[in-house]
Amino acid sequence: MTLKTILLGACSALALAGMASAETLTIATVNNGDMIRMQGLTSEFTAKNPDIQVEWVTLEENVLRERVTTDIATKGGQYDVMTIGTYEVPIWAKQNWLLPLDNLGADYDAADIIPAIAGGLTVDGKLYAAPFYGESSFIMYRKDLMEKAGLTMPDAPTWDFVADAARKMTDRATGVNGICLRGKAGWGENMAFLTAMSNSFGARWFDENWKPQFDQPEWKNTLDFYVNLMKDAGPVGASSNGFNENLALFQQGKCGMWIDATVAASFVSNPKDSTVADKVAYALAPDTGLGKRGNWLWAWSLAVPAGTQKAEAAQKFVSWATSKAYLELVASKEGWANVPPGTRSSLYANPEYQKAAPFAKMTLDSINAADPTKPTVKPVPYVGVQFVAIPEFQGLGTTVGQLFSAALAGQMSVDDALKQAQDASTATMTEGGYIK
Repeated sequence: MTLKTILLGACSALALAGMASAETLTIATVNNGDMIRMQGLTSEFTAKNPDIQVEWVTLEENVLRERVTTDIATKGGQYDVMTIGTYEVPIWAKQNWLLPLDNLGADYDAADIIPAIAGGLTVDGKLYAAPFYGESSFIMYRKDLMEKAGLTMPDAPTWDFVADAARKMTDRATGVNGICLRGKAGWGENMAFLTAMSNSFGARWFDENWKPQFDQPEWKNTLDFYVNLMKDAGPVGASSNGFNENLALFQQGKCGMWIDATVAASFVSNPKDSTVADKVAYALAPDTGLGKRGNWLWAWSLAVPAGTQKAEAAQKFVSWATSKAYLELVASKEGWANVPPGTRSSLYANPEYQKAAPFAKMTLDSINAADPTKPTVKPVPYVGVQFVAIPEFQGLGTTVGQLFSAALAGQMSVDDALKQAQDASTATMTEGGYIK
């Protein structure tokens, strides 16, 4: 046997040993466009990290939540990286179910993460999830209909202005509704909108002692205003409309205004899908002069469960997928318009992104207007802008959402809906040991 043969054999053995020792990360994620794109770019990560392989588990949003919640609560250890929302992060961090992300690398620049987004992912000064994309909510409106009504939309309107404009823009004869708002029941559907709206009216879910507040005048003012506005200027069957239904109505030219997720801006302004693409403008979510606007805050983020045996490799992947370099990678492959939005301040200072996304500034302003640690006018014991970051909220929020959807549909009065919401919340909080 020649020396060359011996050396080649040794190299082959080393290569096989390297492949055998490569760690495989199992990553659970949601099946949306940004995450699918990330999977397509994974080879860029593994090329730079040949000792790490990646296996994807891609699931629909509701199934993803169920699977990762079950796995992490039972310490199943199925996943090394999880895609979770702003709701889960503070709850799971306090349960010690997540590892703090303290090994993202020297060049990660965590300080570049938009503070409002980072705040919802931080517990006791430590980041427990890295945001992949973030959003708030704002007003999307028809410039032509606003002008026809003889009005000019301020950058930062009040609810009174919005209500007046909605009523003036409504034209039932031509099928134009002055405003489209979520009415479909669910903690992440109508209650995301109504909780954020209620913040701007001075309402809150609970006082400092976790006593439910649906019997207070601020909630009655919120729900009365909403139901009356939708009755006068909203679409027929609004109690069945969520994000997708209102998106379709707006794109078909049937809404004068729509208050919803900032990520919708790219859909309503896309001429391939929207019949009113060239007529859309944007404004901050409304307020009532109390210091809070009716906009929410959300991020889909990557987190590392405490049960993983591959924490170092997992954090290396999280760092790659949520870095400034990743945004540049997507831009080079897909164009700046397709970069995941809402996570880094530097993106919004980038002239190329500003040019590709004319709604960029208003998106950033909307995100910055939300503070998950101080979501309401009065003090509260909870974190979260359009949700309350306690385990019970997922069920309770949906129960209250069903009551408020019924009030919108005219199946019960606002007063009855609020009373039943107060009773249901009191029962839940008493059973959970929050109140005695």
